[in-house]
Amino acid sequence: MPDEPAADAPDLEPRKGSPSPRLDESEFKTRFLSQFMDAAYQPLEAELGKLAAAAWDAYAHSRKSPITRKAGPGFADPDYDLAVDWIVASGEIRAAQARFEDERAPSRVLLINGSSRSEHTCPGELSKSFRMVEIAKEVFAAAGAIVNVLDLSRIASEYGRQIHPCKACFSTSAALCHWPCSCYPNYSLGQIHDWMNDIYPMWVEAHGIMIVSPVNWYQTSSPLKLMIDRLVCADGGNPDPTSTHGKHAKEAKELEMQGWDYTRHLSGRLFSVVVHGDTEGVENVRHSVSNWLTSMDLIPAGALAEVERYIGYWEPYATSHDAFERDKAFQEEVRNAARTLLEGITSRRNSKMVTAGRRLKQPREK
Repeated sequence: MPDEPAADAPDLEPRKGSPSPRLDESEFKTRFLSQFMDAAYQPLEAELGKLAAAAWDAYAHSRKSPITRKAGPGFADPDYDLAVDWIVASGEIRAAQARFEDERAPSRVLLINGSSRSEHTCPGELSKSFRMVEIAKEVFAAAGAIVNVLDLSRIASEYGRQIHPCKACFSTSAALCHWPCSCYPNYSLGQIHDWMNDIYPMWVEAHGIMIVSPVNWYQTSSPLKLMIDRLVCADGGNPDPTSTHGKHAKEAKELEMQGWDYTRHLSGRLFSVVVHGDTEGVENVRHSVSNWLTSMDLIPAGALAEVERYIGYWEPYATSHDAFERDKAFQEEVRNAARTLLEGITSRRNSKMVTAGRRLKQPREK
């Protein structure tokens, strides 16, 4: 008889029981065809019917990653059919890491506009966050740094520009959360155009990250929060999807229980955070973003690099840009946040920056 498991052995069987989200063919095709409401599509009714039938076949057979190739040497299971999308994304991250480690190259800064507002869609006006990003960009460019601007407002204004939500694989097992994320694209569910495979290398190559965010209902903006959640794989994520044979939950749990090192894939980058609001919430949002970055083992550049301020406190929204233009002191604080980040990057790259306790490991690390 096989050995009985120990009475106190953990139960690694994935829990089930939530209702199925699967659609029947009629409902699926209704949803699929709803994206073609423009009159320009009416002459193509027959062709759209064929597309709907093909999309249903992909959905019915759950073809998440239809284009794959063997993983090859260097992976736990070289014979595993790995999604080509993931292979390409992983290669871009390795190239970005090489740029980060190139001591001869100029400093690289990732400058992030966290606002969803722009004049290119419903609001009809650019955001104050964008204007702050432009101020900081001038500081970085004048110092000769390579500046990469990530404008998250494009999620709300650009066709096919999306960040899909995190599916919380990490909460099932750290080993199930792949670096980079392998949840997307999911072609069978129509979960495509995911921006994160472009965004991951931006973070990896940067020596410093500066985030500018408004307060939206006591929180960060929706686009910024989507990016934050999807960066979970950068903090302990598994760089080898073949070790769990894709999304095999029980295999991932078993692998994690053998010991997991929670590799911090963005460790050592410096950061600056500027949060602005109109009536309330700046302290909580700035602390939340700073704490998140610190927990991923990024390093605060200094006190002046973390700013939380109100613009036009309790004044009309219609004149908020006027209030920003009058507030020369706050504009200078934005410049100082950028300057502080630059000084920190230069110091760290010259091996002069020392942070107490950096050689210590957290208790969960093995």
